[in-house]
Amino acid sequence: MSEIKSSPQQLPPKASLREMVTNALRYWEPRRLLYNAVLAFIVIGYFCGSLPESRAALSFDGFLFVFILAVLANLCYCAAYFADIFAQFSGFRVLWLRWRWLLLALGITFAGIITRFFALGFFSSHHG
Repeated sequence: MSEIKSSPQQLPPKASLREMVTNALRYWEPRRLLYNAVLAFIVIGYFCGSLPESRAALSFDGFLFVFILAVLANLCYCAAYFADIFAQFSGFRVLWLRWRWLLLALGITFAGIITRFFALGFFSSHHG
């Protein structure tokens, strides 16, 4: 009877929490620029598309409203860190590191849809 030898899987060494957090920061922070650029493009696009009526939104209160929404959008972006670090702790770390761009794409799409609805409401509610 022949003996079947199973070769040990080549698992990467376990990363420390510090290494995982550093990895997450290196991945997500440069991409925050893309995230914010997409959302800004949507807002500017709807502002320009609603001209001249959208000029009524150019006020101090309008600026504060957009500022609060931008801060909230960036706070939501931070949710990716929880998913990223959690996945890095799992046995699927190598697979996750290769496919986490899907979370970025899904997050940008979701935030873009929400931004669109806010921009539509914000710029259409200001009629000279």
